[in-house]
Order: sequence, then structure tokens, then C-alpha cells
Amino acid sequence: MGSGAETSGTTMTAMPYFDEIFARLGRPESAELVDAFGARHVHWGYYADASSTDHSVQGLQTAAEAMTRRVTDAAQILPGQRVLDAGCGFGGTLASLNERVTPLSLTGLNIDSRQVERAQSLVRAEPGNAVDFVVGDACRMPFARTTFDRVLAVECIFHFPSRWAFFREAGRVLKPGGRLTLCDFVPYGPSLPLLAPQVATHGASIASFYGHSNPVPCTLTAYRALARLSGFRLDFDEDVTAHTLPTYSVVRGLTARLGHTQGERATELCERFARRGLIRYRILSFLRLS
Repeated sequence: MGSGAETSGTTMTAMPYFDEIFARLGRPESAELVDAFGARHVHWGYYADASSTDHSVQGLQTAAEAMTRRVTDAAQILPGQRVLDAGCGFGGTLASLNERVTPLSLTGLNIDSRQVERAQSLVRAEPGNAVDFVVGDACRMPFARTTFDRVLAVECIFHFPSRWAFFREAGRVLKPGGRLTLCDFVPYGPSLPLLAPQVATHGASIASFYGHSNPVPCTLTAYRALARLSGFRLDFDEDVTAHTLPTYSVVRGLTARLGHTQGERATELCERFARRGLIRYRILSFLRLS
């Protein structure tokens, strides 16, 4: 990754695709990009029909909401709980929960003040709920111990400088018996000998658009070990790779129409890894042990 920028005592790594979204806000020719990733969700979609040929922006947003619901279902969120969404983007995950469950206390955390400001402008608490967005580092959270019942990290953990530091912090702010639930692009263990040289060759091209600040692959085995070391147990794992594949066509088409060759190339490379089975898109939920 490129160099970081200091923000309120925290280190923010570059996120080029968010920079692209913010640079194009309010520009009529970029309305499609804003509709796709600036209005609610900024993550991959879950297509119930894995062979879907719906490559529309509307179809992507529907699929992204479906992905949100699968992740929050895996988190087993119940009325009355306090929920933290780390790396909250524009607040789409909390907006979805806010519309469906009450009462809830919902907190979004993001190191990028621009994203927090946009989330604040887009999400309003429904009656009975509380919604708050905070600027802060997911690896040094500004919250007291045992504050939350649930912590979410929706397609963002690869932006954090250290998965270990994030797990440690999630364990600190979660109550015993709480859950950490995330989705991530997880290398398929036996494929690592094939994946490693691909990452070495193409990793910089992918990072130039998607901005991975933690490019070291984390296999399922590594996630299990990380969980044990930080007081968690992995007790839910869903491989939804096949249901995410249509997303790549939508994003490639969108970046091509915008003339963003860097983004188109980065997405094409990620799609190649996914279709070859080198990278799996997984939803993982970890139980915080006593």
C-alpha cells in the first residue's frame, strides 16, 4: 500500500476507490457510480441465482443488501443489543439493521472522516433505535471494555493494518458471549502455492485501486488460529463465492464506462482469482469466549 495519512491520532491508509467516489459526488456524468457505491452499500453483492446476468447497478444494490442480511443473520443480532460496525463505510449495514430491528443501539466506526460525515447525512435512527457514527481506528477503538454485544466488519478487514490488532480490540469491546462477524476474501489453503506468485505479480495493481493495507493472505486455518489467540472461537463459516461472481461483471462494466482503466484492471484480476478458486468469499462469525 501507499503511505498513510494521520487523522486525529490514527493512521489512515489510502483508499483509492473511496477517493474516486468522493471526487465524483455531484457530477452528473458519475451518477451511476454514486448510485452503485455512494448511496448505501460499498461492498460485493450476494446473488441468489449465481448464474445471474443482471449486470445493472440496481441489481448490484439489491444483491449488496442481500449480502448485508446474510452477514447480519450470521451475527445473530437481537432486539436490545448494542452493535458496532467497524469500517462502516456510508452506514449501509447499520441502515439495514435500523430499518428491520428495534430496539437497537447502533454505532458505526470509520477512520475516514469523509465516510463518517456521509453516513451521518444518510442514516437517521428509527423510533426506538439509537444511531451514532464515530471517527476512529478499528485497531485502537475509542470504546470501553465490554461495550457491545456484536461487532461487524463487512468487507473491510483487509483495510486494517493488522487483523490481530483488530481481533484483540474486538475482543476487548465485546461482552463475553458476544460475536464478531465479518466477510472477507479468504485464500483457499491448498491454492497458496499458486496464489502467492500471482499476488507478488499483480498485488500492486489491485492495491492501486482497492487499497489493501493488509495484503498478507489470511486462510481459514489462520483465522481459526487468530481466533484462539484472541479469545474467540469460529463457529460459523459460509463460502458464498459463487453467489458473488456476478458482482465482478457489474464493477468491471461500471469502471469501463467511467473510463477508469486502473479500476477495471484491478477488478479483472480479482475476478480471475475468484473464478479460479484461489480466493473464496466467506462469511465468518466468531463467538467471544468468557
